[in-house]
Amino acid sequence: MSKPEFNPFNPEFRAHPYPFYDALRKHEPVHTTEFGMVVLTRYEDVSTTLKSADFSRDIERYSTQATSAARQRRRDMQRERTKSILNLDPPDHTRLRRIVSKSFTPSAMEKLRGRIQQLVDTVLDAAQDRGSIELIDDLAFPVPFQVISDLLAMPTERAEEMREWSQIITNSLEPTATDEELAQSDAAIAQLVPYLTSIIEERRKNLGDDMLSSLITAEEAGDKMTTDELMAFLVLLYIAGHETTVNLIGNSTLALLRHPDQAALVHQYGLSSQAIDELLRFDGPVQHTVRIPLKPVQYEAQGNTFTIEPGTVVLTSLGAANHDPTVFEAPHELRLDRPNSHRHMAFASGIHYCLGSALAKLETEVAVGTLFQRFPNVNIVGTPSWRDRLTIRGVNQLQLSLS
Repeated sequence: MSKPEFNPFNPEFRAHPYPFYDALRKHEPVHTTEFGMVVLTRYEDVSTTLKSADFSRDIERYSTQATSAARQRRRDMQRERTKSILNLDPPDHTRLRRIVSKSFTPSAMEKLRGRIQQLVDTVLDAAQDRGSIELIDDLAFPVPFQVISDLLAMPTERAEEMREWSQIITNSLEPTATDEELAQSDAAIAQLVPYLTSIIEERRKNLGDDMLSSLITAEEAGDKMTTDELMAFLVLLYIAGHETTVNLIGNSTLALLRHPDQAALVHQYGLSSQAIDELLRFDGPVQHTVRIPLKPVQYEAQGNTFTIEPGTVVLTSLGAANHDPTVFEAPHELRLDRPNSHRHMAFASGIHYCLGSALAKLETEVAVGTLFQRFPNVNIVGTPSWRDRLTIRGVNQLQLSLS
């Protein structure tokens, strides 16, 4: 690789980005793309940026860059919409996070373990009878989707539509998303919102002890959460509540199968929290997140000072930070006993640290741990395929034989 580049259109980059991250981190750790976006690949830069109050997550409001007229029109339109907690800054972010965070504590999630185990066992019973499993369609998607549906007491008869909508909507998060894909995302949201609205209205009449009922109660209290904020959060929760976990389960399983010595440990002991942190570090489901500087910010690299102006899109590469050798020894090796694996950036950092991290880890522990402990022989059949995405990284298909 002669000149380091961040080229999301390069199929090799999409398929295996880590060598490209290495080259950027070594030669241009503060890299400006031809579109004017700044890419950060060092752990310290990524961590500092994500924790800094000098940056905003509200891209529509503060970014001065748009790569097409269609994107600019979409950005102008979205400025008028109520944003999800993912794209809010304090004080609104602080207020909403306080309302919803109590539902996602590790102790609250631990109460779901029995239900998750039941769902996983049902899938694996059927897989044992067949002697095979298509991991994504049979396990990685249906279990997290059912869990988030249980949490919200949502119906599941439209699961296939929900999966299609969620994939279309997450496609719009890609820096390479085409104008057509952005339009498809808006169309998917336009279909999803009326569906969720009907469920919300029905739930208002019959409140229960589910998470949606508690959110409605907060919204009806007046100044805690508006109706539009409730809808924005529900869309985010329903999409992010399963989409990234699908990829975490798939990526983790494939990583273990490609490292038989580490898979042997899971066969014997199951998955510890430390081991899941290492799987998140090694090949996490979210590779990047974006911030916008609110004032000039500076980075030092190779004896130079780089000043980044307000409004510039700054892409913090979580995947690159997780493979920074100054923090993680031999970063391209999978070591489930890595002592500092908990320092990974797979869930981002700062005030936007992933709200559902405890749930994602629990679901992965049960799903992947049970798979390997139950079946002494798990083997890949054929060639695994990856979603052709850059930000949301995940195995698209993983056929396995089991015995």
